[in-house]
Amino acid sequence: MLERAPSDAVLRLEGLRKNFGSLAVTDDVTLDVRPGEIHAIIGPNGAGKTTLINQISGVLSPDGGRIVFAGSDVTALSADARALRGLARSFQITSILPGFSVLENVALAVQAREGSSFRFFGRAAAETALNAPAMSALEQAGIAERAHVRAGELSHGEKRALELAIALAMKPTLLLLDEPMAGIGREETESQVELLLRLKGQFTMVLVEHDMGAVFALADRISVLIRGRLLMTGSPDTVRTDPQVIAAYLGEVVG
Repeated sequence: MLERAPSDAVLRLEGLRKNFGSLAVTDDVTLDVRPGEIHAIIGPNGAGKTTLINQISGVLSPDGGRIVFAGSDVTALSADARALRGLARSFQITSILPGFSVLENVALAVQAREGSSFRFFGRAAAETALNAPAMSALEQAGIAERAHVRAGELSHGEKRALELAIALAMKPTLLLLDEPMAGIGREETESQVELLLRLKGQFTMVLVEHDMGAVFALADRISVLIRGRLLMTGSPDTVRTDPQVIAAYLGEVVG
């Protein structure tokens, strides 16, 4: 079920393709992400979700198709260039600096957004101009009380919150959330869901997640990938009850 993309879509993928050898990992994927929504991408292991997110963020170049972000074709742009345009990725492989404080980690993101040189990153959190927006991002992510703790001392769930704060410090137009519930317990998962619900509507988000409870609690629309192809896009209720989705994926997850 493919829907026509609205003209104000924050993100449009048009016929996106990526092959690894003879294997089509992204196979003619077309979808849109609308302003203010949480758009979840789900599917079984090997469906191509990570490859798709890597293409959206600029880590991988597609073999065909286009990526249109905020009205501009960004298909050929680097990940850094996309980030500076407002496309921020969080919850990937942890990229925080464990020896620096939580505040310093976020201040670095502010510094990068402002185009400052990383040669001075050791003094980043000492600069008032960086501190204020960094603290604001930490407050949004619900981790301001840990600002002066070394990042390496945080729990796994707190590190996830820090990664979100780093992304928020980039003042994103679109947040790519790559498995935010991975590796955390039920209590921390509930906290993450509550946090993302508080941010809902303030930011447009693409969510890749295996926890179906979290997906159905958060998503406005869901796209289902199976072996690199888009099976359908629809509301949570539509996806939850679709026979093809149940047979291909949800049956083994929630059955």
